[in-house]
Amino acid sequence: ASRYVLTELIETEKLYVEDLGLIVEGYMAKMTSQGIPEDMKGKDKIVFGNIHQIYDWHKDYLLGELEKCVAEPDRLAQLFIKHERRLHMYVVYCQNKPKSEHIVSEYIETYFEELRQQLGHRLQLNDLLIKPIQRIMKYQLLLKVCVSVYLHAVVCACVSRAVEVMCFVPKRCNDMMNVGRLQGFEGKITAQGKLLQQDTFTVNELDGSFLSRAKERRVFLFEQLVIISEPIDRKKGFSLPGYTFKNSIKVSCLGVEDYREEDPCRLVLTSRGPDGSVTRFVLHAFSPETRRAWVNDVVQILDTQRNFLNALQSPIEYQRRESKSNSLGCAMRAPVAATSGLRPHSSASIDRQRLPFLRSHNTSLPSLHLPSQGHPVDTKAGTYNTPKWPTFPD
Repeated sequence: ASRYVLTELIETEKLYVEDLGLIVEGYMAKMTSQGIPEDMKGKDKIVFGNIHQIYDWHKDYLLGELEKCVAEPDRLAQLFIKHERRLHMYVVYCQNKPKSEHIVSEYIETYFEELRQQLGHRLQLNDLLIKPIQRIMKYQLLLKVCVSVYLHAVVCACVSRAVEVMCFVPKRCNDMMNVGRLQGFEGKITAQGKLLQQDTFTVNELDGSFLSRAKERRVFLFEQLVIISEPIDRKKGFSLPGYTFKNSIKVSCLGVEDYREEDPCRLVLTSRGPDGSVTRFVLHAFSPETRRAWVNDVVQILDTQRNFLNALQSPIEYQRRESKSNSLGCAMRAPVAATSGLRPHSSASIDRQRLPFLRSHNTSLPSLHLPSQGHPVDTKAGTYNTPKWPTFPD
């Protein structure tokens, strides 16, 4: 069975490399040699993203490494674990994909159709550009078959770890494609840190005494920013899900109020203005688990910022406290709040209880530096806020 999986993996990998070649050595080469229409200049880079990087790695490295696994099947799992960081190129590709789709749709029946006929291709360009997304999903399915085949405990554990990696990468890809469909945000998404959560809520905005009408919103939680967006109605001609930017909260101004006793699905995110005023965003989740996951992740971010600020303001005292805490041993530490409530169905989170390897093993993106002591929400006050930050030049 393991040999069958390897054969399937290698044969489909060859076909995948051929398909990528149709793009890189077909469309891209033809466009370079012939030149592109004036109105396409600059757009070609967005159309193809980093597909050349993906093609080169699979053609020149991964295919050959998979073929070596025929003689040494135990190498297969380690191959994917070893290159988790490299596979981040798929996340980059998927983040660009919505912009690519928009441009391709403009030219698919004209310019790209002419190129297709010149190249003699059967598939259209958009059918080829979806191949990397389909492929990154395929690896986890084949590796899952391997888990049921291997009986040796060490090998089985290694394959299971590879499955976790190849489940995590597509999840990140899906998250970043969703973020890529966000319109109207003028900042730089890539500068906001890792995407931790994204969910749909019913949101009211409370500014002073004025409470806005409840509206459906897609909310994204990054390490540096909360983005509140409006889903675009598909009836208006958008075939793919999209979001229009409505508001944001800098994490340095963020606070959270937890109302689990009054309403298990309600939480309030607060935004502190430079004048000391506070705007409240009342979020109603579709389940208590969603609300709990958000509260846990927000508290974890605020803990991290509090620790960082303490280290900046009193570095010697901070180091002394950390050393003392470490000397007491891990058993004396309070559990980190975020480990208790994340659900596997969260569109931007992994189940960190079920997949223990990912936090420490994933090197493709920096993890949050967790504080040594967890700081749960003050249930009596129901609030948790960031400390006042010193002013730094932009």
